Amino acid sequence: MSIQYGEPDIAGSYGVVGSFPKDFGYGGDEAGIDDDSSASADTQPRILLMGLRRSGKSSIQKVVFHKMSPNETLFLESTNKIHKDDLSGSSFVNFQIWDFPGQVDFFDPTFDDEMIFTGTGALIFVIDAQDDYVEALRRLHGTVSRAYRVNPHINFEVFIHKVDGLSDDHKIETQRDVYQRANDDLADVGLEKLHLSFYLTSIYDHSIFEAFSKVVQKLLPQLPTLENLLNIFISHSGVEKAFLFDMVSKIYIATDSSAVDMQSYELCCDMIDVVIDISCIYGPIEDGGAYDKESLAIIKLNNTTVLYLKEVTRFLALVCVLREESFERKGLIDYNFHCFRKAVHEVFEVGCRTQRTGSRPDDSLTSSTSTSSSTRALNHRNYASHNGSMM
Repeated sequence: MSIQYGEPDIAGSYGVVGSFPKDFGYGGDEAGIDDDSSASADTQPRILLMGLRRSGKSSIQKVVFHKMSPNETLFLESTNKIHKDDLSGSSFVNFQIWDFPGQVDFFDPTFDDEMIFTGTGALIFVIDAQDDYVEALRRLHGTVSRAYRVNPHINFEVFIHKVDGLSDDHKIETQRDVYQRANDDLADVGLEKLHLSFYLTSIYDHSIFEAFSKVVQKLLPQLPTLENLLNIFISHSGVEKAFLFDMVSKIYIATDSSAVDMQSYELCCDMIDVVIDISCIYGPIEDGGAYDKESLAIIKLNNTTVLYLKEVTRFLALVCVLREESFERKGLIDYNFHCFRKAVHEVFEVGCRTQRTGSRPDDSLTSSTSTSSSTRALNHRNYASHNGSMM
């Protein structure tokens, strides 16, 4: 493996600030947010974590967004009040994560469901697969029914959690049972249009990161354009698979249209851990960060596979999986990466300009303006073909 610094800067890749503004994709400047009282924090898109007590909500949040070891989560205390976690200063995933206590009572007169659900982008309900989930399904039904009536645009996600202790057959059977019961309950009250997405998750493997990636992608209005960019990049570069990763959480915010192979995804996640760990030890420290615009890593595996990581923004990295023979055209790949990085920059700048002209903060969850505009810019991007010369 080689981790390199000092790559020559490519003019025009960044603009005047050296990286993407923190508001690329969502809202305005989030500096100085107070979790409890700031008005600007309340306008941020929210992801709600709900479920019964001890279902694993806080553990998920700590493992995904705070790099806590799964074994350390055994010592976490039960959540007894709503915990708001603002991620805007440390991650591209510019949301608030609200962790709800399991004993929350929606029929309590002090529970303001209009305030809770109106600004919510996604509601994740966590079900403990190793426990009797009859009560969890009842609570799921009551929660999503009430939330849907307040805000029908919420994405409803169900994490069937703690499946690491189950056999493969038991996992499939549990998922089928939960899916059938949950949808039958909704159909009984005339909510057939309410769509639930189900994921099998565990904090002891990468399934929780994969599930959270899918949740976050649904909240990105720029997702179709990013996927299109990645498709063009790999087709011109001889790359087999490419992910656009949030370096902090290891959530991939976009990938190309080919199916995600969990083994490749896990290798990419492990590569990010290695890059950050070694950069913290040997990288430059005068800028105060281990990951910067010169971060680059190449890992060659013994099965002729190459993992290639390059910085896109101060939060995002492009991680590619390709064959050694394709990597012989590294100059071509780097040129196409330069085109890709500039195009991604344009994609999010369009979103910023749209919001600065008067859009509401939560419009970014449903607006297609940035996608259509940035697609036009993408069509003029000159990639070089891996079968020919650079353009």
